[in-house]
Amino acid sequence: MFTKMKNIDTAFRYVRGFTMLVIAGCIIISCYAVYKSFQTVSLMQDKVYILANGKALEAYASERKDNIAVEARDHVKTFHKFFFTLDPDEKVIKTNITKALYLADDSAKRIYDDLKENNFYSGIISGNISQTIQIDSVSIDIREYPYRFRCYARQNIIRTTSILKRSLLTEGALRNVSRSDNNPHGFLIERFNTIENKDLSAETRK
Repeated sequence: MFTKMKNIDTAFRYVRGFTMLVIAGCIIISCYAVYKSFQTVSLMQDKVYILANGKALEAYASERKDNIAVEARDHVKTFHKFFFTLDPDEKVIKTNITKALYLADDSAKRIYDDLKENNFYSGIISGNISQTIQIDSVSIDIREYPYRFRCYARQNIIRTTSILKRSLLTEGALRNVSRSDNNPHGFLIERFNTIENKDLSAETRK
């Protein structure tokens, strides 16, 4: 009888020990799972997935100050492409200039008005002239605000019988404004000025 009770007591201790071990293991696993979940959520908060053309692209959250130079250069490039890309079509010219003027202040608007008053755009249309621009580089000085920039580019002026290549050097300043659909970078070009715009070469079209 005593032997039987002793065996039952021993078995109970084994079962109790095993149960406590299982419970401790479950607690450890649960704590690890919760820790990893919080860690994963924390990492995911720094990532944004954008759906473009049916593909998920990963974007990373960052402070604006980390990307000022990159965004500023792209803003300047975008403005120049819209402002200086012209085709012999009034609607195309108006569309491009409108997009460009959202990115700059009245210093660019005055240049546009002067060119329009001098029949520059009418000459583009009547002469079936196309103008393209190739940005070579954009330098941004972010040490002082507003940020000064210089843009180095080349123009191709394509006429019916010839192609004229010109150099283009412009400068200006960038100040911060609210982001919008028309101005996604949140910059506005001020004191825009053309420093140099001279002929480089001309070739006859065949």
